[in-house]
Amino acid sequence: MSFHAQLIDLLKTDPRFVDDDGELIPAAVMDAAWKTDHALVKLLLSDKDIETKFFSEIDGHWVFETNTFIEYISDKNFLDNSYTRFRNRIGLTIGGKFLRERGEVALVWPYKDCYLEGGQTKEEERRREIFFNEVLAQDEITRLLDPKVLTHFTRYTARPVIVSREAAKQSPRKSETASGLDTAEERRLLDPRSDIQVVEEKVTGFRRDENGVIRENLILKGNNLLALHTLKTQFRGKVKLIYIDPPYNTGNDSFGYNDSFNHSTWLTFMKNRLEVARELLTKDGSIWINIDDDEAHYLKVLCDDVFGRENFVANVIWEKKYSPQNDAKWLSDSHDHILIYARNKEIWRPNLLPRTEEMNSRYKNPDNDPRGVWKPSGLDVKTYTPEYDYPITTPSGRVVNPPKGRCWAVPKRRFEELVRENRIWFGPDGNSVPSLKRFLTDVQAGSVPLTIWKYEEVGHNQEAKQETKKVLGNDFFGTPKPERLLQRIIHIGSTEGDIVLDFSLGSGTTAAVAHKMERQYIGIEQMDYIQTIPIERLKKVIAGEQGGVSKAVNWQGGGDFIYCELMKYNEAFMDRIQAAKTSKELLNIWREMAEGSFLNWYVNPSMPEEAVNDFIALGNEPNGLEKQKHLLAELLDKNQLYVNLSEMDDARFSVSEEDKALNRKFYGEGE
Repeated sequence: MSFHAQLIDLLKTDPRFVDDDGELIPAAVMDAAWKTDHALVKLLLSDKDIETKFFSEIDGHWVFETNTFIEYISDKNFLDNSYTRFRNRIGLTIGGKFLRERGEVALVWPYKDCYLEGGQTKEEERRREIFFNEVLAQDEITRLLDPKVLTHFTRYTARPVIVSREAAKQSPRKSETASGLDTAEERRLLDPRSDIQVVEEKVTGFRRDENGVIRENLILKGNNLLALHTLKTQFRGKVKLIYIDPPYNTGNDSFGYNDSFNHSTWLTFMKNRLEVARELLTKDGSIWINIDDDEAHYLKVLCDDVFGRENFVANVIWEKKYSPQNDAKWLSDSHDHILIYARNKEIWRPNLLPRTEEMNSRYKNPDNDPRGVWKPSGLDVKTYTPEYDYPITTPSGRVVNPPKGRCWAVPKRRFEELVRENRIWFGPDGNSVPSLKRFLTDVQAGSVPLTIWKYEEVGHNQEAKQETKKVLGNDFFGTPKPERLLQRIIHIGSTEGDIVLDFSLGSGTTAAVAHKMERQYIGIEQMDYIQTIPIERLKKVIAGEQGGVSKAVNWQGGGDFIYCELMKYNEAFMDRIQAAKTSKELLNIWREMAEGSFLNWYVNPSMPEEAVNDFIALGNEPNGLEKQKHLLAELLDKNQLYVNLSEMDDARFSVSEEDKALNRKFYGEGE
């Protein structure tokens, strides 16, 4: 028997490396080798020929030559569908084509062509991430990204309460409730002398427009990658504006979820989400990503890959601090980046910003022109054209010429027409170099947005913290964004009624401002503070809170939104594991997991007595309870954190008939 065949037969003795047809799974072998899997090492050492090939002896100890082993498998091309065909290609693609087949520059890193399994959701978990390669693990990825069952549907809506009967008689209302997307007309139905009560209602269906698009404000709880793929079934190509403030990968952020991804993992984390985000955008939509210097420039190249370099719009510099950080070790950072990409830059156009009083104050009317205020504009240009170079005689008799190397902006005949139309200004004494009168009535209704945003214009981090404290009564951890910043972004990138998405909802600023600005919004957050922070904030917005941009947009309250969750399965066990107080409680959870959850494929569900004893002994070690929690978290298949829609009728998931009916309506199957 050849050495090659001998090695294959040996590897097949480990059931982890064999498929249902008895064929070797090279990808599983490679993965085990990367991890220096003890069972694999022991197996290889059991054969003297293989031991000699892949191990070195140093002072009586055997050292596994991992690279030699992996390289051998690669060179021998174990099977046609093996990982080795892709070894030199993984992570080197743009738009699905291998880099060597294209001429672009791309950002590459380990695991680029992979999906993170489930993704970390708890700081305490700290597990090593599992990656699914897009070519070799299509089934796992399909199962991971399948639409999920939604549950815990609740509508929060405004209900006005009359202060007095006398007020009601004097100002009868046409409607008892303002609901829906809360148009300006609906808000006027609310008596200004009324209080607004926010009530919870059962969801019985979903409003849709004439095109079948759901017209509801939605707040979803769950892993944002899986929630995005769930939304894709209903909102693909429907979202006008996406704003996200993702984890910055600084290693010391105070966000309530794990923000300690290493560089490569963070890039994979972002790539997975940006790819599906692009699918959600309308053809004239845009995405705005808030990031700091640690990852901004890598993220720019990644976004070039995902959205197309030709669709890069701008890098806005936002001044996020109003004072220097005196304890900074190097330079005091005072800005964030906001990367803007259009789905299609050729058709995307920003909305103009409203003109400010300062801008308008530059326009005067020194000659009492009946056409109104104006300001002078230079008449010469640097692009030289001989026929535009001629002398001009001022009313005072002085002859002037354009500066050397320049010429006038108009030919002589047109200049004479402008003089007759009183559109040329020679100064109060008629002796100045001529300038063109630009009337305020002739300029566009707004101003083109700039790429430098000062905190005086859009707020800073401390302002944002003060806003959340005023609304919620306490300081929100982390770095919430000021409402003025989101007001500007939403104004530039959308109009009333457009859909705005934030899949890193955090404190809920995006949804709060979108609500006040008459946009439909979708927010996604996976942490438990979704109930105490963004939900409570939105309830206060509905009730008419007057913080942030409320006065600037004349917000008076009203409207509604629907809250729902991705239905947990293994995630429910994760929650119980993290909440457990004793080892005994964890042992009971393990028994339940063995009977009623999806465990990783390599876990023995029968709970051998030896394993149970080891688990109990682990609890007696320093930090034993945390070690036991980590171990149980490792046992769970993160691909089954939530219930797939395709498995909704499976009895083991216990989906209620009410939830089944609402899911069919949400996914457009029951209407």
